[in-house]
Amino acid sequence: MRITITGKNIELTDGLKEAVTERLSKLEKYFAPETEAHVTLSVEKERQKIEVTIPVKGSVIRAEQVSNDMYVSIEVVVETIERQLKKYRNKIVTKQQSAEKFFAQEYLEKDTDDDDEIRIIRTKRFGIKPMYPEDACVQMELLGHDFFVFLNAETEEVNVVYKRKGNTYGLIEPEF
Repeated sequence: MRITITGKNIELTDGLKEAVTERLSKLEKYFAPETEAHVTLSVEKERQKIEVTIPVKGSVIRAEQVSNDMYVSIEVVVETIERQLKKYRNKIVTKQQSAEKFFAQEYLEKDTDDDDEIRIIRTKRFGIKPMYPEDACVQMELLGHDFFVFLNAETEEVNVVYKRKGNTYGLIEPEF
């Protein structure tokens, strides 16, 4: 696995580079040797942030972690990626897609845990009425949800509004 480390507002010391490389090398058993991992370390005020992005066929494995200690952030982000990889592997093996290109063969041949299988346990149906994004945000708040699906009155397309960090909102518009 090839690891690219970049820094924003932080000096990339040999110790930090070594810690990232050492921790991420735990993930090498999951990937083919030519897999690339992009790591960005940044500091904003007292927040130590690490972002790891690993592009794989048709998907992106991505995790970020923020804490007061960069070394703690590194450790937690690797655990998060490992959980994501187990779920992704089960999905790929279940659908019998060609995963050999991205995962190490030994990893694919291991038995999969049924605990990591993705299962939809509830389906909810509801009528979608046209509304403006701002109204959808209000409705989302009233329901106490983190996202809300609605028919955009301006574009007549299905959109999603969602809560972001810092009490802000995001809007997802489909692009066909």
